[in-house]
Amino acid sequence: MRPGDRLVVDVVRRSGPWPALLAFTATAGAGAELALPYLIGRTIDGQDRATWLAAAIGAVAAIMACESLAVWTRGMSGAAVAAKGRLALMRSVLGVGPGMTRRFGQGDLVTRAGLNAEELGGAPDAFVSVVSLLVPTLGGLVALTLIDPRLTLTLAAGLVVIMLVLRAFMRTSGEIAAGYQETQGEIATRLVDALAGVRTIAAAGTAEREVDRVLGPLPRLRGHGLALWRATAGAGVRAGLMVPVLEVAVLAVGGLLLASRQMTVGELYAAARYAVLGAALSGGLGFVARLARARSAAHRVAEVLAEHEPESGTRVLPEGSGTVEFRGVRAGGLDVGDLVLPGGSVTAVVGRSGAGKSMLAALAGRLADPDQGEVRLDGVSVRELSPGALRQAVAYAFERPVLLGQTVGDAVGLGLREDVSSVEGAARAARADGFLRRLPDGFRTALEAAPMSGGERQRVGLARAFAQGGRFLVLDDATSGLDTLTERQVGEALTGELGGRTRLVVTHRAATAARADRVIWLDGGRVRGHAPHGVLWRDPAYRAVFQTMTVEDAVPEPRAVPEAAP
Repeated sequence: MRPGDRLVVDVVRRSGPWPALLAFTATAGAGAELALPYLIGRTIDGQDRATWLAAAIGAVAAIMACESLAVWTRGMSGAAVAAKGRLALMRSVLGVGPGMTRRFGQGDLVTRAGLNAEELGGAPDAFVSVVSLLVPTLGGLVALTLIDPRLTLTLAAGLVVIMLVLRAFMRTSGEIAAGYQETQGEIATRLVDALAGVRTIAAAGTAEREVDRVLGPLPRLRGHGLALWRATAGAGVRAGLMVPVLEVAVLAVGGLLLASRQMTVGELYAAARYAVLGAALSGGLGFVARLARARSAAHRVAEVLAEHEPESGTRVLPEGSGTVEFRGVRAGGLDVGDLVLPGGSVTAVVGRSGAGKSMLAALAGRLADPDQGEVRLDGVSVRELSPGALRQAVAYAFERPVLLGQTVGDAVGLGLREDVSSVEGAARAARADGFLRRLPDGFRTALEAAPMSGGERQRVGLARAFAQGGRFLVLDDATSGLDTLTERQVGEALTGELGGRTRLVVTHRAATAARADRVIWLDGGRVRGHAPHGVLWRDPAYRAVFQTMTVEDAVPEPRAVPEAAP
């Protein structure tokens, strides 16, 4: 069984009371529909017509009640399943972390968590509805058998044709729906990319070209939609034609039986109605189409859920100074080998674009796992640490930080720091407290009411890292948007006010590298040097990494270099 089909079965099985309630309403309604022709037939043929007529009216009322309850149940079932699907998807996406977006585009993930989760929510209704269509079909066959077995054979021959049509439609519509959903995800991914670069598009005056690029897959989407419409129309015509054909065939056989006095008029009416009810499968195209879309949507959802979170241990960190060790580490084309970052030291990471700086930063705090080797923090492999212990010890700051929370204070504390003084101290160290205090409500200002420049957002991101990381801070080009004065002030905080914490700073600036205790120089996916900036500066190739600099940038300030392993 395909993962998507297993997910559909699992969704139906774990949807709470809704599938059972749907099955009850469908079965009860089908039972009332099966009883109605018999009751009307007895009204026509019977002597106590008032009683049979009252019973027929009661059956009609039961059908109406079941239909009304089914509509409400379908809505509740779809909403509940879609909500569970979205929750599972969000937990998976956020739990797996950066590895998820390396496989799936952001817009595609939004489509899967939105449209596809909603289509998956229709699985219980579609599945139960398709199965429930068998009730009037089987009931019709049984009723015709009780009237005359020859009528049953007539209906069974038509049902074989209808089921073949539905089977072919199920397969075709599933393939078309998969292509339609995939194209939706592609358009969404292109749109998200365009929104991320909206300023560049506006500055370059390429809006029309970008619109054409984003909407480029629309003809393909339209093609899938038309193909699904044609498949539905064709199957509907073929299946729909069988209903009058079956009814005429049953009436013809019944007429012969009536002429030979083997059947009453009431039985002939009932037989005609049971023929229509028995052919109820022909009206299941809509449910079959929904089930096909739910299956293809389930396949797309299952692909995301198959991405498991990195396995974590349960260990907590012992007492330590924040020493970080790379032991034979290789990952994604980056060969780190053996490195040690002494506890409390400041290590800069430099290199040309594509050298592996961000990968090294990701490995250090376990945003990514190495293909070979291991990373240790105070002697404990980061794989063995519990997620809580790891995130209490390690904090990140990025070039383009995303600020989370309701208020500016939440964005700095990230909901983990209730101590206001800690939050304000971190903002002060990141040189963010000045502009944050000038906001209308200071740190209590809502994020949407606090417009910030790129450099200001970076400082808030730095403050968040300063407030969180207990032992180890990883700054991945997190000061690139700061002006020279602010960058120097933040650099001084990194090497002074935050003493006691180990710091790994990815940078393009020679001045930042000069203030670090040691520099890891990456070149072509390997460590070319690991030494103080002043030592590496003697190599012309190292100097060439920094395209522009001042004499002040180039000359490191005298600092005591902590002992480090080569």
